[in-house]
Amino acid sequence: MSADKHLVFRGGKALAFLPIVVFLGFCIVFFVVFKTFDMTALAAGGVVALLVGALFAKPYSAYWSSVTRGIGSPTAVTIVMILFSVGLMSALIKETNVSGGFVWLAEFLGVDGGTFTLFTFVAVCIISMSTASSIGTMFTAFPIFYPAGVLLGAEPAFLAAAIISGAIFGDNVAPISDTTVISSSTQMFRRKTGTADIAGVVRSRARFAFTAAALAAIGFFALGSSGRSSDSAHSQKLLEQAADPLALVMLIPVALMLTVALLTRDIFKAVTIGLAAGIVTGLASGLLTPEGVIGVHDGAPTGFLISGIGNMLSVIALVVTVFGIMGVLTDAGILDWLVSALTASRLSRTPRGAEFAIGIGISVTTLLFGGVNSAAMLTFGPVTDKIGSRVGLHPYRRAVVMDCFAMGIAAIVPVLSAYLFIGAQLTTGIKDGVPALATTEIFVAMLYPLVLTIVLVVAAATGWGRRFEGPDGVELKRPEHTPAAV
Repeated sequence: MSADKHLVFRGGKALAFLPIVVFLGFCIVFFVVFKTFDMTALAAGGVVALLVGALFAKPYSAYWSSVTRGIGSPTAVTIVMILFSVGLMSALIKETNVSGGFVWLAEFLGVDGGTFTLFTFVAVCIISMSTASSIGTMFTAFPIFYPAGVLLGAEPAFLAAAIISGAIFGDNVAPISDTTVISSSTQMFRRKTGTADIAGVVRSRARFAFTAAALAAIGFFALGSSGRSSDSAHSQKLLEQAADPLALVMLIPVALMLTVALLTRDIFKAVTIGLAAGIVTGLASGLLTPEGVIGVHDGAPTGFLISGIGNMLSVIALVVTVFGIMGVLTDAGILDWLVSALTASRLSRTPRGAEFAIGIGISVTTLLFGGVNSAAMLTFGPVTDKIGSRVGLHPYRRAVVMDCFAMGIAAIVPVLSAYLFIGAQLTTGIKDGVPALATTEIFVAMLYPLVLTIVLVVAAATGWGRRFEGPDGVELKRPEHTPAAV
């Protein structure tokens, strides 16, 4: 490390953690005290954290040099550009109301009770995969599926959990989700240049995510019925008002985008083709108007191209502040110290142990960040990269282990989880006969994150799906130059 990268703090090295502590304080205040979730507020917390940390650094200018180095890192810039791109596709899908297509399908099939809970889980999974926004999907799906499902005889806690679980699943596997982008972009190849490509990570992750989703689906079907229904006429009216069969046509550009992403492993090319096909399909079907693409109304710009960029600004602001904090931790030697401490432990000396160390580390980080797994992975991603690479784990595998553990039980702890706070809030004040739920009630029914954690523990323990990095970054089933014990 060059001399200008030696960052020192008044009061000792421990004060390098001050920005993280201040940022976590903001997370706790907003999630636990105010019980609200807002990316812009978290980004503001990150900026304040950086300003506070600077007061204890010496020299003061060196601190801000570290911040800008973190923000200007290739990984940070890559993530920002990918987020801008995928934000456009997400906005297109929201603009064309894909959820209305699934509501029509539920009405057409006449499902109720446990079947409706299962249908809701599957529908929200697809919607979340299409929009790549777990929180956005929840705000869209709850007003439509929750009241109608309860009135049709679904068990409220399992129905709410099915919506949140589906939103998390889609975020987990969507090539255009911020968590997929972050988990991939923080894992570097060692035997060729570049970071893990998104398509390869999604392909590697699919077996675990879909296994957990299939088991969760069985559970939602078996446990999702309350055995009673009321006011079915009202529930049918709710479904009819939200239904739009034509919206299902927008699954064509979504499928095209996913196919291109998996075949070419180029997210920019996939989004470009998906956007082009989506605009043509939307305009041809009447789901989009030219003004819905881009236009001006009363002097203000309109259209999904504008909203797509705007919707991502708060996430990108969070990314910028977290990478600034990471720059401070890196130049102060904290990350090197943490990696050395973890890799020196007996747990991290084998591939199996390294995976459990990654799982424990990202779970604790996610818990501290109130279930905001994007911020958690931004923080712990570089640590995962170094721990996993020490034992030869392939970048795909590192990204999968980190992402799936971050989407597991650590993301849904009742007293801290942004997902459960939002879910509980969205069940309140609907109408008589549709109960408001507490976070603890929803937690016990959160089958997908709970099962996903078990699946990843089994995968780490048995080596299921484990791959190592070979020449030119190829995937190998056995390590070339790592400890024999696995």
